[in-house]
Amino acid sequence: QVQLVESGGGLVQAGGSLRLSCAASGNRFSINAMGWYRQAPGKQRELVAVMPSGGSANYGDFVKGRFTISRDYAKNTVYLQMNSLKPEDTGVYYCRAAVGPLRTIYWGQGTQVTVSS
Repeated sequence: QVQLVESGGGLVQAGGSLRLSCAASGNRFSINAMGWYRQAPGKQRELVAVMPSGGSANYGDFVKGRFTISRDYAKNTVYLQMNSLKPEDTGVYYCRAAVGPLRTIYWGQGTQVTVSS
């Protein structure tokens, strides 16, 4: 069973920065893609950023150059550097991994990001 453990959320003022981390463990197969989704209260979960193995990153339209996703393949870890944060970035940020030949999806438990105005 794959486990995803997130860290790095917290409270920050508008214009500030946070760096999220997500470490995967327990995978018998290779991780195909890792990424981040978020969910604000009363809204659907949406894509923030995803990085396929050996591929280019894709970002949600709202990111507009403010966030950067990166992966450490040796550590099975994905990072999300978030700059110029806005109050509308507030929400629970979830790590997601697609693992193995069937691209089985696993989710982390989520980390809260709160941006104050």
